Amino acid sequence: MKPLKVMYFSPVAGSHEHDEIFARMARDHKLPGTEVHIVSLPPGEGRFSHIEFRSYEAMVTRGILRAVRQAAREGFDAFAIGCFYDTALLDAREVSGDMAVTAPCVASCEIAASLANRFGVIVGRRKWVNQMEATVREHGHGHRLAGFHHVELGVTEFQADHAETERRLVEAGRKAVEEDYAEAVILGCTMEVGFYRDLEKRLGVPVIDPSIAALKRAEYAAILRRHCGWIPSRRWSCEAPPEDEIAHIGGFDEGDAFGRRIVVEAEDPAAHAA
Repeated sequence: MKPLKVMYFSPVAGSHEHDEIFARMARDHKLPGTEVHIVSLPPGEGRFSHIEFRSYEAMVTRGILRAVRQAAREGFDAFAIGCFYDTALLDAREVSGDMAVTAPCVASCEIAASLANRFGVIVGRRKWVNQMEATVREHGHGHRLAGFHHVELGVTEFQADHAETERRLVEAGRKAVEEDYAEAVILGCTMEVGFYRDLEKRLGVPVIDPSIAALKRAEYAAILRRHCGWIPSRRWSCEAPPEDEIAHIGGFDEGDAFGRRIVVEAEDPAAHAA
């Protein structure tokens, strides 16, 4: 059977270290029959190491749309946008054809809602809260939101001092659980994939890593597409723009769609069974 194909797109300028973090995440968490491509922005889109600011998001949106269209042409079943802002999610869905598109915030909220009645969200900076809270509410989970807790660390600062980052995340998690009565916690940003397991032990509630959530939700959408024939709607608010108009406007498909790419292959079913 042909493997499921999922693309995890990080909307920043990739590096070996950055992309390998997500490749390891995919190797550790994907199903054996899933092929995952870890990709990032092409160099021509800018040297972004993060997109904490709305102006940065605006700049990378074109790159996300081009990547989505190219992934659909390459036959991917699902696509995950790797930013907790869910940058350009609804825009990307318009131009994704039959390919499902998800992102970390919506995926994390859906998973948290299946595990608990109320969840809290830990984020890096107070700057992020306004936009992220609006995103949670837009996705229909406002009544489940116990609250946001920020640790006053930017994306790049999470890696500067792991001990201090861990201390702040644990403190924020305890406040979410013990003061806001959160029954699950979502990490809006974290210092390393896998830290959620240690935090779960300390807090005693499910802790959702957003990159894993986005990958697994994309994989699930791919399964539903392949096994049930459920593909994204293109009616009414989900209507796609006309292809002839896209071609006339230009800019959607020209140039490189991807920068670095790491392919995490599907395993051989026979070898896996053995």
